[in-house]
Amino acid sequence: MGDSPDLQYVSPYAFEAMQKVDVVRLAALSDPELRLLLPCLVRMALCAPADQSHSWAQDKKLLLRLLSGVEAVNSIVALLSVDFHALEQDANKEQQLRHKLGGGSGESILVSQLQHGLTLEFEHSDSPRRLRLVLSELLAIINKVADSGGEFFMKSSELFESPVHMEEAADVLCILQAELHTLLPITEMAEALLHVRNGAWFLCLLVANVPDSFNEVCRSLIKNGERQDEESIGGRRRTEALRQLCKMNPSQALKVRGMVVEECHLPGLGVALTLDHTKNEAGEDGVSNMVCFVSGLLLGTNAKVRTWFGTFIRNGQLRRRENNSSVLWQMRRQLLLELMSILPSASNTPATEEAESGGSVCSGLKEEHVIKASALLRLYCALMGIAGLKPTDEEAEQVLLLMTSRPPATPAGVRFVSLSFCMLLAFSTLVSTPEQEQLMLIWLNWMIKEEAYFESTAGVSASFGEMLLLVAMYFHSNQLSAIIDLVCSTLGMKIVIKPSSLGRMKTIFTQEIFTEQVVTAHAVRVPVTSNLSANITGFLPIHCIYQLLRSRAFTKHKVSIKDWIYTQLCETTTPLHQQLLPLIDVYINSIITPASKASPEATNKPITEQEILKVFQGIVGENSRLGQRHTITAQLLMLYYVLSYEEALLANSKTLAAIQRKPKSYSSALMDQIPIKYLIRQAHGLQQELGGLHSSLLRLLATNYPHLCIVDDWICEEEITGTDALLRRMLLTSSAKNHSPNQLQEAFSLLQSNHTQVMQILEHLTLLSASDLIPYAEVLTTSMNQLLNAGVPRRILQTINKLWMTLNTVMPRRLWVMTVNALQPELKLARKHKYTQNDLMIDPLIVLRCDPRVQRCPPLMDITLHMLNGYLLASKAYLNSYLKETADQDIKPSSNNAAGLAGQAETMEVTREELKNALLAAQDSAAVQILLEICLPTEEEKNQDSSQPLEGDENLLCNLREVQCLICCLLHQMFIADPNIAKLVHFQGYPCQLLPLTVAGIPSMHICLDFIPELIAQPELEKQIFAIQLLSYLCIQYALPKSLSMARLAINVMGTLLTVLTQAKRYAFFMPTLPCLVFFCQAFPPLYEDVMSLLIQIGQVCASSVATETRDIDPIITRLQQLKEKPKKCTGVHSLSLLPASGVKVTESLDPEVQLCQRVERTIVEIINMSVTGL
Repeated sequence: MGDSPDLQYVSPYAFEAMQKVDVVRLAALSDPELRLLLPCLVRMALCAPADQSHSWAQDKKLLLRLLSGVEAVNSIVALLSVDFHALEQDANKEQQLRHKLGGGSGESILVSQLQHGLTLEFEHSDSPRRLRLVLSELLAIINKVADSGGEFFMKSSELFESPVHMEEAADVLCILQAELHTLLPITEMAEALLHVRNGAWFLCLLVANVPDSFNEVCRSLIKNGERQDEESIGGRRRTEALRQLCKMNPSQALKVRGMVVEECHLPGLGVALTLDHTKNEAGEDGVSNMVCFVSGLLLGTNAKVRTWFGTFIRNGQLRRRENNSSVLWQMRRQLLLELMSILPSASNTPATEEAESGGSVCSGLKEEHVIKASALLRLYCALMGIAGLKPTDEEAEQVLLLMTSRPPATPAGVRFVSLSFCMLLAFSTLVSTPEQEQLMLIWLNWMIKEEAYFESTAGVSASFGEMLLLVAMYFHSNQLSAIIDLVCSTLGMKIVIKPSSLGRMKTIFTQEIFTEQVVTAHAVRVPVTSNLSANITGFLPIHCIYQLLRSRAFTKHKVSIKDWIYTQLCETTTPLHQQLLPLIDVYINSIITPASKASPEATNKPITEQEILKVFQGIVGENSRLGQRHTITAQLLMLYYVLSYEEALLANSKTLAAIQRKPKSYSSALMDQIPIKYLIRQAHGLQQELGGLHSSLLRLLATNYPHLCIVDDWICEEEITGTDALLRRMLLTSSAKNHSPNQLQEAFSLLQSNHTQVMQILEHLTLLSASDLIPYAEVLTTSMNQLLNAGVPRRILQTINKLWMTLNTVMPRRLWVMTVNALQPELKLARKHKYTQNDLMIDPLIVLRCDPRVQRCPPLMDITLHMLNGYLLASKAYLNSYLKETADQDIKPSSNNAAGLAGQAETMEVTREELKNALLAAQDSAAVQILLEICLPTEEEKNQDSSQPLEGDENLLCNLREVQCLICCLLHQMFIADPNIAKLVHFQGYPCQLLPLTVAGIPSMHICLDFIPELIAQPELEKQIFAIQLLSYLCIQYALPKSLSMARLAINVMGTLLTVLTQAKRYAFFMPTLPCLVFFCQAFPPLYEDVMSLLIQIGQVCASSVATETRDIDPIITRLQQLKEKPKKCTGVHSLSLLPASGVKVTESLDPEVQLCQRVERTIVEIINMSVTGL
């Protein structure tokens, strides 16, 4: 039961006039058009206007004149004369009654029992009754809609179906809505009218008479609509009603289409509106609105919208009936017509090309159609891949013709060919006949032939030639998933492609077009990408080379790729392309690891040292900005290559030794010429543009060059590159920039007579950046020996230290070698003996064989300690790499003794590792012992201290104290890095007068508490003495529970040794250890009783050994006993007399036992004084 086909709807012209209340335009309407708008116009003319202007008064006169000639106006005036208040009350009562009776009763308050049919009753009734009849019918439909639960139904109503009374019924509807808008919301009326015949016509009239409600009605109808409108009668009626509304108001059609997408309802309506209103519209690039709309739905980021529209496509294909009249069929037909309109004709193809292609196929695509063609290809890919569209034979044929057309050599043309190629891979079913397959082969051969011309003419770096190579390589290596990823990436959509569908294409590529040898030979001839960076998108030659390297195609066919890779690395810039680091890694792997065990020589050639040095030419020095030819990106990539190559060489040393192959390692001379630290610092400032290169370089540096990763250096570098550095650069004057290295050299030559000139130049140099200081490095280091002379101001020394630390951030290795050679003793300087970097890594202790005066010059000693720490770390890395480099010595293949080869190699490797660890431990401990020896005052300093005693804390200001603090800081770092060094040094022992310094000055000395029991248990008496002395200072510094238990252990050991030691050993042991008991008691008062008992025992043992010789010792023993029993009665305020009652000077006695007794007495007195006075 459809709507009447000959109904007249409100025209767009009339609706616009109603919206704008343009009376002049309304007057121009024909009588049938004006008749549809009478309810609103009559009401407008009769009601008191809110606009009291003169212009509206004139318009109102014109409106009254216009209405005066229309006969139907009288009936509408009669309708407006009804008592609508009473009508609304009756309607509300009827609504309540229907709700109470469940809507099933036939009783009505609005309308009494009808004598005749509804149509006849309406015809014979007056205006009030007509209003009641329509209102009653409308309320019944509205109530049924509310009770239907969303299920669509059609309501048969004579009133809305009779052609004779439709205009009068429409008048009543409009008047009811205008006067009873609270009872009859226009959205509910619109929903109810969908369920009656001719509902769309009534709805358009209703909205035309209330034009402001257009958007409200449309949004309500869409919101209440079905998700798939073409699957039900209700959905199709709703869609048709909204189409009629949009035809009435076409300016809002696209806005209504936006509501459809927003709500994900009525997809057919969205397509229909596009067909109705934008069929002939196109953008600046020639792409039609239909293509843009459907592409946006399927390729947009909203997955909900994509799924909703995809379901519409799939469901539409399942309905076979009325297929030609469906919206989906109309859309497909429109898209096909657009595609056919841009297909090239035979006249566009040159004669030679036609002969080659065999006819009118593969014709040229016009330049103005290229962008539209690309858009259409992507749309068909989305329809088939995402929405599941199954193309008809006609669609498949036309799409294939478009794909195999030949665009002009423009960037858009390159893009079109790439899309066509990927679509061919994704939907190989489009090629179904031998003729179509021949057409595809001709087009592919054309691609191979023309790709170089396209790239040069179009001016783009990423051409379709690289994609062809890449796909060919993937086919050869059977990486079908990679091809699928490539296709999806190029098309810009994720579609499902079955690997089995690529079988025919694989055969064509690997056997007919691109054999592996052809691919490899062609790839090397492809020019590198100039200024390669992440800004260049698409598929580039680097992608092809990377895949060929992974599949080892170059080594298999003996094609050299080294020159291509070197050239590409040099042609790079920021931001870093993401494929560069994987390319370097796979290239290194192809150099070191053979492709197969059968042919170990099948590897690529490494980059030569001369080529590497060319990249770094002019990077540092006076003319760095003039001589530098390569970008910082190329230099950092080359550094990454060298470091990664060396690391991979060491990591695979055992494997290479097993197959008796040893690739060449880069020389240390090359590494010395690469400014590693300078480059790392540059990379630090470009982290955002370099991607993961900076972190990768730091990892390689920490592994292979730990001496360049010292924490202090990083902290110093942060200070140099921070805000203070910017402020210093602001203070940089032109005179500071004019100082040359020669001027600085001349100033140093006059240092003894003129300090001011040197100081002035040095202060200016502090304002320069680290890179600008590089030319002055040699002068600063060679002049350091002059700073050791007496009378050099401390400020100059500190400034030199500051400049050295700044230079250390950019050129540490070269700076260290120059500094070590400059600080040699005068005898070696006279011989002009020069150490090399290799010498210093093999023997780091060379650093400490400097001029002795350095040991009392804190600023230069700070530099020396910094270098020592660095070379100790460098020596560890050097020995580790040496062990891996010589791994072939662990494996000596022998045909006679193959069974014991593995065990022998393992044993030898363990032995070499142990020897290396022993050498490093000996080296570190020797450095620590030398540094501790430096902390001891010289004889001259001892004499000076005794002849000129300092008052207060002035002794803390001497150079010796400052050097001791610097050394303690370094020892603390070494002990924390490797606690075994601390253990080894203390087992070796050092002068006991340094114990107060080391315990107080080295915060990590608390770790010694862990091995004190082991040290005390040593058989040598000297080590036991040293352990107890060390423990006594540790207890004072760290009064911990662990220290208390160690102190108890020491006291018990002393008591045990008292009973087993001989007289001579007893004297040698207890004389230095008895003062330690005072420290034990001072740190832990609970040990007082144990200590006093031990002291009395020692005194008794000593007294018994001399009892036969003299009795002079008895008074001492008696006093000791009294001191123990009654300490307070026998002590003075501060001290006790240490002499016997007889007045004999016992301290002058040479008897060891007597001296030991006196030491016991003094120890007891010190403990008692400490406990009494709290000292």
